[in-house]
Amino acid sequence: MGIDPGLTRCGIGIVDGTVGRPPKLVAVGVVRTPSGLDVARRLVALQDGLAEWFDQYQPEAAAIERVFAQHNLNSVMDTAQAAGVAALTAARRGLPVEFHTPSEVKAAVTGSGSAAKAQVGLMVTRILRLAEAPKPADAADALAIAVTHVWRGAGTNRYAAAVAAAKGKR
Repeated sequence: MGIDPGLTRCGIGIVDGTVGRPPKLVAVGVVRTPSGLDVARRLVALQDGLAEWFDQYQPEAAAIERVFAQHNLNSVMDTAQAAGVAALTAARRGLPVEFHTPSEVKAAVTGSGSAAKAQVGLMVTRILRLAEAPKPADAADALAIAVTHVWRGAGTNRYAAAVAAAKGKR
């Protein structure tokens, strides 16, 4: 399951696949929270919505886009809180949780870490052999995160573990 965290719209993309074969779309959508609620209640609504997706689709892992610094501090805080809720929801189910940076996701699906959102949507459409790009963009981004995890997740994790072990021996 790929998750593009957001407090207003949290993209969810579920694919089935392994390294060496094209991933297949399982489900895609968004969890929305009402902007009229206070942040705490929006986080509860987000957790409830995510729980429904986890319960219905029983994913093997969760991949979440890593929050990066933006100019709007409030937006970063909302996104970081949404990412935390997503990680907690997955971890409570005993699932492995990995984070992928936006540039890592863009590079995995387009070949360029600086690709535009439209290019990511186009490549997700091609990779998953869809008739059209998923809407809204949060849904397409979530699928891109899921595809990235299928293609890079295990290898990236082994590499990170090896680097950490090497640093520990110094």
